[in-house]
Amino acid sequence: MPNTVAALGFPSYHLALDAARAAAGAQHYPAGALYVVATPIGNLADVTLRALHVLAIADAIACEDTRRTQQLLRSYGIDGQLLIALHEHNEAEAAQGVIARLQAGERIAYVSDAGTPAVSDPGARLVAACTAAGLRVLPLPGASSVTTAISAAGLSGDGHFVFAGFLPNKAGERQTAVDALAQEPRAVVLLEAPHRIAVLGDALARLGERPVTVGRELTKQFEQIATLPCTELPAWLAADAQRQRGEFALVLHPAPGADDSAESERVLRLLLAELPTKSAVKLAADITGAPRNALYERALALKSADQ
Repeated sequence: MPNTVAALGFPSYHLALDAARAAAGAQHYPAGALYVVATPIGNLADVTLRALHVLAIADAIACEDTRRTQQLLRSYGIDGQLLIALHEHNEAEAAQGVIARLQAGERIAYVSDAGTPAVSDPGARLVAACTAAGLRVLPLPGASSVTTAISAAGLSGDGHFVFAGFLPNKAGERQTAVDALAQEPRAVVLLEAPHRIAVLGDALARLGERPVTVGRELTKQFEQIATLPCTELPAWLAADAQRQRGEFALVLHPAPGADDSAESERVLRLLLAELPTKSAVKLAADITGAPRNALYERALALKSADQ
């Protein structure tokens, strides 16, 4: 959602539209195609030039909330575009109307309220329906709370992560989801709304000393990023009322020992390239301290995969 300063529609944002025409106007934009357009997650200066140009030339813009999208467009000096409401409650039905327009040769852009569509937001059903109808779908990359949070978390290891989005609302289902997170060795990205962040904090506290990075109001004026043990998250949220306001993206860091496992496999792979399996396993166990039986099973799996 636009921040206070950006929502005023300063002339500098209008100038961005001129820059977009100059930079992207000569490129090819096929008719009869759906353009999936990422929009800023808070700071309007994060929009891409290609996104601005496509939004300006689209025959219609399908969007999650027409009021928000109209405000966004006006901030950039784009006005008069036909807006089509397409959200989680009408996506299947509204998609058919979009398909009819595309088949008539129109260019249609789709935007969610903020960020990249179809990532814990509407858009996936629309894309699937267009693809099934044989229509072209063109993604325009841009802002995403997921990658923004990951980039600020300072993850160690191989950088692998899982996107879990919003955990279930019901207490029992949420508990099951957190139990599953406890068994997930990779980093996990979670999203949460302000009215549920305290509940999520209490749930994640069960994961003990496992680090979590909290990204609040990312890219906005009151952005806040903090990394702390999960067990301290409820107290951190309760210490300042401001900490429970705004939209949240959280990164649960890799489980303790995940980095060690990755390192032991790296060593094992290097040794297997030069030595017989038993010798490689023995040396890998001596070097890393990892269990020899587990290394031997992993070595056999690696050998089998290479055959």
